[in-house]
Amino acid sequence: MNLPTWITVSRLVAIPVVFGLLANPSVNHRWWAMAVFLLAACTDWLDGYLARRLNQVTDLGKFLDPLVDKLLVLAPLLMLVQLGSVPAWGVFLILARELTIAGWRVSQSTIVGANLWGKVKTVVQIGAISLLISPLAQTYPFVAQGLFWLAVLLTWWSGLIYLTANLA
Repeated sequence: MNLPTWITVSRLVAIPVVFGLLANPSVNHRWWAMAVFLLAACTDWLDGYLARRLNQVTDLGKFLDPLVDKLLVLAPLLMLVQLGSVPAWGVFLILARELTIAGWRVSQSTIVGANLWGKVKTVVQIGAISLLISPLAQTYPFVAQGLFWLAVLLTWWSGLIYLTANLA
């Protein structure tokens, strides 16, 4: 495994930390959970940048990166369901799309990376989750919920675009 792939795998370490902090969601724990989540999310950009810059793009990296991204997004969403911050059916819509695309990718002989819509979807998901994790969600509930539902919409939209482009 190369450096970009190790960075991808390191994002997995953030998941139990965010879980632990949100298990007792005090104001301080929420800020720390958001910080850990954002730091882990930023490594997504870093591993991609290094893979391209160091000419270390691999099929393993193209497979692992979106899988780890999905885990990093879905884990805090599950905690947010438990905390009553988002409805389970909204998270299910995200989960259904993510599993569909992941299933499609593993069935292909050539792994195709994310398109622009997939990247926009990821940024909006990260923004929504960060806001929902933070104490700011209580101060700006309509913004937090609006961003969550925008993430759900973009998740489905990017999935449809990905599938239609790759079915053609």
